[in-house]
Amino acid sequence: MNFVKRATLSLWSRKVRTLLTLAAFVAITAMALAGVLINDATARAEQDARRSVGAEVTLAMDLGSLGTGGGGFLAPRVAAATVDQLGALPQVRAYSYTTWDRVILPDGHTLVEGAEVDFMGPGGTAGVGVLDSSLLPDFRSGRLDLVAGEHLTADDTGRNHLLIEQRLAERNGLAVGDTITLTGNDETTTAEFTVTGVYQDPRPATDAEPEYGVSPANMVYSTAGGIAALGSENEGPLQVGQATFLLEDAALLAEFQEEAERTAGPALDGFVLETNDRAVQQMTGPLASVRSVTTAAAWLGGIAGAAVLALLVHLAVRQRRTEFGVLLALGERRPRIIGQQVVETLAVAALAFGLSALLVPTLTERAGAALLDREAAAAERKLDAWEPPPPGSTGIDQGSDPDSRPVENADPISEMAVALAPSDLAVLGAVGLGTGLLATAVPVATVLRLSPRTILTKGT
Repeated sequence: MNFVKRATLSLWSRKVRTLLTLAAFVAITAMALAGVLINDATARAEQDARRSVGAEVTLAMDLGSLGTGGGGFLAPRVAAATVDQLGALPQVRAYSYTTWDRVILPDGHTLVEGAEVDFMGPGGTAGVGVLDSSLLPDFRSGRLDLVAGEHLTADDTGRNHLLIEQRLAERNGLAVGDTITLTGNDETTTAEFTVTGVYQDPRPATDAEPEYGVSPANMVYSTAGGIAALGSENEGPLQVGQATFLLEDAALLAEFQEEAERTAGPALDGFVLETNDRAVQQMTGPLASVRSVTTAAAWLGGIAGAAVLALLVHLAVRQRRTEFGVLLALGERRPRIIGQQVVETLAVAALAFGLSALLVPTLTERAGAALLDREAAAAERKLDAWEPPPPGSTGIDQGSDPDSRPVENADPISEMAVALAPSDLAVLGAVGLGTGLLATAVPVATVLRLSPRTILTKGT
């Protein structure tokens, strides 16, 4: 009898064993496919998140290098011309830099009453000089909104243009196009500025701006050259304390860092290039949790299924020793008996493959959505529970991590799309085929060692 036909009859006559073997194969292939689908879905969602946030690199001072030069703890500075060189690299889509100093409003102008109004002395507040105000994180995230006028841009370099908060503008009767004379930190140097924009900050005036310690209603932004002009000690080329680069693609990060170090060289001493991926981490935190849970479940399910399958194969071989001995005694060749075992195993594996490919994507999408929704809700509760440090404090002395502050407009991802791709089918086929071949290896090895005379004379 043809060994393929004999394999078919064998599977049909042993329905219970066939169904148990099928269940074991389905468990293995289903768990493997579910793990692959979840990994693919989370990877796509993470990539979309990175594209939406963009690749951001910050040139900030290296805290570890402060004080190592013997001159005390002096904040390093870098020439704006050096930053311009880095901004011209092909990996950069846009860039900006910042510098800041204390500025004092002229007589007749007053600050908005709020937290730490006199923190910088009467009429004093923080003046931040920027190359492009639209690239500031708070403007990019949408927390700060330009309500009148225009942003400060690179075209304003060399001009004394000013952006002020809406409440400060209303308190002093200022509007776009008005001029105001500001005094520098030395309380002697003055310069006239033109108001080119008015922005709105939703935070209460009583809250302290974490970085500068003044009321957010009193923050002013100017061109970097304008702020530098107010400092009598700032002579020579413009120096800045921090820069931000938005790359064309997150994949260009390593290439940009290497090119930046080659281009700037020693000019970057005291600085470090850091990636600001907090927004991406906040958005993709639930995805990482889902991926770890499903990966662990896939491994556990696959191992359990493989153990059951190995047990079934072992029992089957013991039960069929007499059958194999009779076939060998009748002149059946060993390769044909082995072929029968291969056909039986691969037939069950193929059926399990089809069932898994048909049912698992839908079930995985539902289970993954439920699990991701739960993880996203937990992440949202954690973000909502965060409280800022007291006014004028960084929070470090209270045991708070300043980097734990939630990033605005970076809500944890609560949706992902599960799709079955040809590559997933290839992985599933490899798992099914590999498991089938391993399951066949046991009866193959047994058949090769069988002696029909021993079996028929001594039994099983």
